[in-house]
Amino acid sequence: MNRRVVLYITSAAIIVIIFSLFLGLNWTEVNQASEREFYVGVEYAYGGQVEEVKALVDKVRNYTNLFIMGSVDDNFKTNRSALDEACDYIAGAKLHLIVLFTDSNQYNYSIFDWMTKAEQKYGNLFLGVYRYDEPGGNQIDTGPTSLIKSGTTYTEVAENYTNTIKTIFVDNYLKAAPRIFTADYGLYWFDYKANYSTVFVEYVGNESRARHIALGRAAAETFAKDWGVIVTWKYEQPPYIESGEELYSDLALAYACGAKYAVVFSYPQIGEYGILTEEHFEALEKFWHTRHNNPDSLGSSPANIAYVVPADYGFGFRRPNDTIWGLFPADELAEKIYTDIETLTNRYGAQLNIFYNEPQTEAILKNYTEVFYWNQTRP
Repeated sequence: MNRRVVLYITSAAIIVIIFSLFLGLNWTEVNQASEREFYVGVEYAYGGQVEEVKALVDKVRNYTNLFIMGSVDDNFKTNRSALDEACDYIAGAKLHLIVLFTDSNQYNYSIFDWMTKAEQKYGNLFLGVYRYDEPGGNQIDTGPTSLIKSGTTYTEVAENYTNTIKTIFVDNYLKAAPRIFTADYGLYWFDYKANYSTVFVEYVGNESRARHIALGRAAAETFAKDWGVIVTWKYEQPPYIESGEELYSDLALAYACGAKYAVVFSYPQIGEYGILTEEHFEALEKFWHTRHNNPDSLGSSPANIAYVVPADYGFGFRRPNDTIWGLFPADELAEKIYTDIETLTNRYGAQLNIFYNEPQTEAILKNYTEVFYWNQTRP
């Protein structure tokens, strides 16, 4: 063959190879850049033994990346080495870690010292601490740990609620931990206003997922924070938790709606792994593989419809006559607001976000296709 032809062919082949490598590397970089940060895992809350923690870690380590130490057992309050051993094992499994702490006076060691050292020891695997469970839910239902017992106006109660949480809980813990988390089923806006880093929106019972997402996601967007979901009890008796099929659907919905976290709560211990059974682990594993291999199949439900309620309106949103701040009965706005939201969630599903009429909201609403207000005619 003519040397010149050989040279041309060889040169062309080299160019094709180099171009192919460039495309491959570029595709990889783009694919990696588009990989969304997302955490999915379980909350251990059903016992107080290190071996139980290890068993659950071993069960889920291949298809989760988050583990919440949600136990309030005395063993972890009086035995720092037990907490260390459990958290060392979680981190050793390459799972990200969140640890629930209660009142610091209940521990025989400094939990703030523990947090500081945990961040040094576990690095980025230590996401932060969980402090004060369901602050908003306790407030609207006047639960045993509700914070505000009296008030004359919605604004007064709103200010007292956010300032109390911020001062007593959040800011103190953020001095030692990188983030502070809670889970709630109401008043998400005011939790974020109190400076929580992330609130896990509770999927509880048969309540509207779309409504809870609309409330939690809008609050997180407004205060430039992350949000997540936590699947809790569906029933008040065994098996407590929903089916594996329902769990998969709930996890997929959370991902599609832009959550950064999805957690499955396990309490009490009615089986080897709390309330979680093989069908729930299979749902987690299926979601894990779908999330990594075919995430587009999980769908996408970004918010583009907004509904705005009055400032400081601490309504429960669960029924037309729901409480306001746990201190006031439903007022003349409650039924219309409830009905409006029911109409909009039925019409738009999880594309709805619910905002409060505050100054920082105005700029955000410009990004929405349609905006409805509580004082307008029905949508």
